[in-house]
Amino acid sequence: MSIAIFYHAGCPVCLGAEQMVADAIDCTKYQVEVVHLGDHADRIAEAEAAGVKSVPALVLNDQVFHINFGASIDDLK
Repeated sequence: MSIAIFYHAGCPVCLGAEQMVADAIDCTKYQVEVVHLGDHADRIAEAEAAGVKSVPALVLNDQVFHINFGASIDDLK
C-alpha cells in the first residue's frame, strides 16, 4: 500500500480540501496521512523536500499536487 500525504495549514481552503481528498482517495490503495503544518512545524522541511510550495497539497507517489492556494510554505516558517 502506498502512502498519500496531505499537507495543510488549517485554513478554510485547506480543511475543505482535506475532506474532499479523504473522501476521494481509494483507501484500498493508499494510506492517507494528514499533516497540519501549523501544528507540526517540524515537518515543513519534509514538505519542502517533497516539492510542496503551498498548501493544501497532496504528495502521492512522489508527485506533488497543489490544490487551490491557502498559504505559501514560506508563510508557515
